[in-house]
Amino acid sequence: MKLCIVSDSHDNRRLLEHAVQDAVGRGVEAILHCGDIVAPTTLRVLKRFGLPVHAIHGNNMGDMHVMHQLAHEPDSVVRYHGQDAVLHLGGRTLFMVHYPHYAEGMALTGDYDIVCCGHDHRVSTRPVANVKGGTTWLVNPGTVGGVGKSPTYILADLDNLRFDIYDVPAEPGEACNVRPASVHV
Repeated sequence: MKLCIVSDSHDNRRLLEHAVQDAVGRGVEAILHCGDIVAPTTLRVLKRFGLPVHAIHGNNMGDMHVMHQLAHEPDSVVRYHGQDAVLHLGGRTLFMVHYPHYAEGMALTGDYDIVCCGHDHRVSTRPVANVKGGTTWLVNPGTVGGVGKSPTYILADLDNLRFDIYDVPAEPGEACNVRPASVHV
């Protein structure tokens, strides 16, 4: 199973939609948004893809009541989890939270295969040795909204724990390019 992991869209609907459209072309089956959506209506651009969207809030939350309403519309693809979420997808257990320090702590528990976060707009993927003697992947997709950093998203392949970092071009119609620093296990 492949996932599109994004964070920190900060109302930039155009870049969010462009990243997800690119990821859909690469075979993703679900979208994870690690917070700082801001206006919940930003997620409406994802409706046309028909894929499940798992979203949490960050420190720039916007209107949580509207987010709740959006998630409960009859045809909504959005699943709003609040501050954090435990997901079971593609045979893996994932944890989502906005804050990297919280994510690091959850990765150390060994309860999850992958822990996703955002907040600092710094894209990264790295293995964390956990207390159970295994490895948990800590994944931060950076900022899909391009706030203070170049816009990025991560394409995660859960079957083989491969994480490709894609740069999202600011101009529409240009292809997203994978970074050579992508992590493959």
